[in-house]
Amino acid sequence: MINVVNIGEAHSVFNQFIAEIRDDVIQKDSMRFRKNLERIGEVFAYEISKKFHYEETAITTPLGIANMPVLKEQPVIATILRAGLPLHLGLLNFMDKAENAFISSYRRYSKDGSFDIQVEYVSSPSLDGKTLILSDPMLATGASLVLGFKALLQRGMPSHTHIVTIIASKEGMDYLQKHLCGNITLWVGAIDDEMTVKSYIVPGLGDAGDLAFGSKI
Repeated sequence: MINVVNIGEAHSVFNQFIAEIRDDVIQKDSMRFRKNLERIGEVFAYEISKKFHYEETAITTPLGIANMPVLKEQPVIATILRAGLPLHLGLLNFMDKAENAFISSYRRYSKDGSFDIQVEYVSSPSLDGKTLILSDPMLATGASLVLGFKALLQRGMPSHTHIVTIIASKEGMDYLQKHLCGNITLWVGAIDDEMTVKSYIVPGLGDAGDLAFGSKI
């Protein structure tokens, strides 16, 4: 059973960032949209960091020695291209010594409008015994996250996986619960009830990749 943490349930400035990426006027400013994804990633990083292991370390200051709790080990931060890049950067801003992994995947459509997910490329260090943070801004059907995660497992078995998504559909969350197992925590910012026939989340925010980087052919 995947543990789910919805940090949007608490009232904080985090929800302001999510409101702005949803707003159909504000989101037209692609630079602000990317910045809000990055800031959301920073909030997630801060909350996830509370679950890590720390060790007391003697830090030499100009005036003496300070014993401080610092991270015992660094995570591996992974994302699914291209929409995940600003969110990934936000996580990396707070965990700047982390190793990184990247997954390239896309929806391959058939003439009838149905589609399947194709994973084309994976770049990752060894994951054996490490903490993995896998991010994707939108959890719609859940298929791309499941395939991406399973592709990463070819690089080793993490000790714990934190999956980070800003807006999740209930259907996508159910799909993850059915198809993933292990020591996994799902971090979400908001949960929406519906999806369109083309598997876009409603009310959602639209296509995060297009909003961040421009439309594609």
